[in-house]
Amino acid sequence: MGLLEKEGIDALSMRRVAQALNTGPASLYAHVRNRDELCELMFDRILGEIDFQPPDPGRWRAQLKQLCFDQVAAMVKYPGIASVVMNAMIPLGPNALRHGEAMLAILRSGGLSERQAAWAFDALGLYAKAYAAEVASWRDGAEEELAERGRQMAEYMRSLPAGTFSNLMAIGPLFSAETARERFEFAIDTFIAGLDALAER
Repeated sequence: MGLLEKEGIDALSMRRVAQALNTGPASLYAHVRNRDELCELMFDRILGEIDFQPPDPGRWRAQLKQLCFDQVAAMVKYPGIASVVMNAMIPLGPNALRHGEAMLAILRSGGLSERQAAWAFDALGLYAKAYAAEVASWRDGAEEELAERGRQMAEYMRSLPAGTFSNLMAIGPLFSAETARERFEFAIDTFIAGLDALAER
């Protein structure tokens, strides 16, 4: 886990992990089939860092929002893990099961049907992983490099014919690393408001 936290997912090879554990790659294969399985086990360990609270029907919206933020924070701590688990099978490790049960319990305590809770759980999980992957991509590089990328994008947008993409030009400054948390919170709040409306039907 230390290797993943310090060097990111790209540094995570069976050989590199074996070196960190002072053993040989062959020893690792006695425990995991391949790198994908290793990543799934690591993701389950990451989910174990989240504190799951018993569902409170009076606070289900706040609990759901906090759980989404906690999931993202846990993934962002380990650069690149989110992009890997986006393509993995449904996680079934003990912590993944606890996470799924906790979120579904919160959703059900808010008055959602099993079907609504299941699909909300799926959508929120996908969005959290996508957001964490985006944050990791911003952190992939030196601060000067990220600033230069931002300048290049701004310069490109200014070079477009005047009035052609007026709406895109207007919202451009709203999309940056600085607004990331605010945008994520807006999306989660909007999603929860929609779930709240469904629960009232």
